[in-house]
Amino acid sequence: MTLQKLTILGSTGSIGVNTLDVVRRHPQRYRVIALCAHNQIDRLFEQCLEFQPRFAVVRDAELAAELQRRLRLAASSIHVESGPEALVRMAELPEVDSVMAAIVGSAGLQPTLAAAVAGKKILLANKEALVMAGPVFMRAVRESNSTLLPIDSEHNAIFQSLPADYSGSLLKSGVRSILLTASGGPFRNTPVADLEHVSPEQACAHPNWVMGRKISVDSATMMNKGLEMIEAHWLFNVPAEQIEVVIHPQSVIHSLVQYVDGSVIAELGNPDMRTPIAHGLAYPERINAGVEPLDLCKIASLHFERPDFERFPCLDLAFRALRAGHSAPTTLNAANELAVQAFLDGRIGFTAISRIIATVMDMSPVTELAALSDVIDADSAARKLAEQIIGEMVSV
Repeated sequence: MTLQKLTILGSTGSIGVNTLDVVRRHPQRYRVIALCAHNQIDRLFEQCLEFQPRFAVVRDAELAAELQRRLRLAASSIHVESGPEALVRMAELPEVDSVMAAIVGSAGLQPTLAAAVAGKKILLANKEALVMAGPVFMRAVRESNSTLLPIDSEHNAIFQSLPADYSGSLLKSGVRSILLTASGGPFRNTPVADLEHVSPEQACAHPNWVMGRKISVDSATMMNKGLEMIEAHWLFNVPAEQIEVVIHPQSVIHSLVQYVDGSVIAELGNPDMRTPIAHGLAYPERINAGVEPLDLCKIASLHFERPDFERFPCLDLAFRALRAGHSAPTTLNAANELAVQAFLDGRIGFTAISRIIATVMDMSPVTELAALSDVIDADSAARKLAEQIIGEMVSV
């Protein structure tokens, strides 16, 4: 058995914590080389003591100095670094085989792209690498012969439901369409007129999954599903017309693949991220993830419904961005990140999120993404415009 050496980008978030739980169960298989976090140094310190990586990375030099001080007091020789450049270095480390890309938001783009350029096995839990920079990222994966494995439960389910030899052609594989399931979030049954007044706390109270605040709001608006739809396009070479979103409140069926002969193959399981994480870590083998077996008799029934675009305009905006292509998804993502943060900060209401994104998209040109610099330029321009629109909205 070959020891797999890991860098975990986003070790203190929910994906990172669950990844380490799987690693903890299989110490003979995995060795953590680098743990990278934002600012939760208390949790990172505990992770460092348990897993003893060679490196730890945090947001800035002040936090790095404090973490280094604590580790020295604990007689640890772990080296602490800080900043975006350090994240890139951790993704490129020659001794690292696999990179868990779990940093939320655009901050995860450059280190994840660096892992692709370096030819690593990438366990992709960061949506933005594909949403912001799909053509650039996928070209890097192809040119370096990197292995790209999806960790989002929906994309992992599709990966498992497609033919094992799937080569990127739906037609050759006899696939008619891909069905992405969505829980519908906390506001699936809330009257549309009441959505203007929901609070950040209500938006973050996901009925099935325990997630960070930003992704929880994305789930409440269903932008999360829109971003996943754009991801699916790049991961599996599927046009928007062959991707369907289905609301499935129980979150037991994680996604489905519909074949031309009428067959529909689905991946089912309890809503626990350790399942796709373990699948990605061990692929093509299977290992124990610590997840309880699914009891279908206990669940008893499964429900499905089509999404309401009046209730979830962000999902419609994501389809619009994918159809426009080029920089449109980059603009969508940037505007969404700023609008969601403004909502979490109490500066705008919940329904203003989609209005801000739509305005930014209407006012932004669609440009070609030939290189990372093009992605950064489109992202920067969209953020500047979104902040201006938010400022005007708040001052009214």
